[in-house]
Amino acid sequence: MINLGILISGRGSNMDAILAGVKSGIIPNVRPCVVVSNKPDAAGLDTASKKYGVPTKVVLPDDLKGWDYDKKLAAALEDSGVTPQDGLVCLAGFMRIISPEFVRHYKMRILNIHPALLPSFPGLHAQRQAVDYGVKVSGCTVHFVDDGVDLGPVILQKTVHVMDGDTEETLAARILEKEHEAYPEAVKLFAQGRLKVEGRKVRIL
Repeated sequence: MINLGILISGRGSNMDAILAGVKSGIIPNVRPCVVVSNKPDAAGLDTASKKYGVPTKVVLPDDLKGWDYDKKLAAALEDSGVTPQDGLVCLAGFMRIISPEFVRHYKMRILNIHPALLPSFPGLHAQRQAVDYGVKVSGCTVHFVDDGVDLGPVILQKTVHVMDGDTEETLAARILEKEHEAYPEAVKLFAQGRLKVEGRKVRIL
């Protein structure tokens, strides 16, 4: 059984998709243990507790940065049973850069989703970057988290055609639909032990 911790900063729509997958049985062998936010007013906290009955915690930054903050985050996760041995940490709109120490602590047990086909358009406003660049296809990427920003080994990608009249907002809405498919699928594969990392490549067994 995998003990799941989800980190959010806002509405947590990808968190919602993952927890719905667990509740319906689509994602097996996963126990949602805690949803943690760095913001006390994150709407996803209510969703987690009221809709799914998942415990929630708020870990305020208090001007702490890097590992000084992240060790508080790790303590909150581990106190809820999400350990480096049997835990999985999913970033679902968590608007902080995870420190290298946190990444090493949960080595290859942190997943993130990005609204572009990595390695294209990393960082913020990926959908705007795609529209401005004029690409014909974009999408989303679920990847393991490493020390870089949006650089970890790719697990899954789903594509979306970019229309001539697309804006950042219209493209983001269509990509989000694919995110809600891809993230639960990746969590399921992890929980089933079907992901094998070989260098930069992730093989699905």
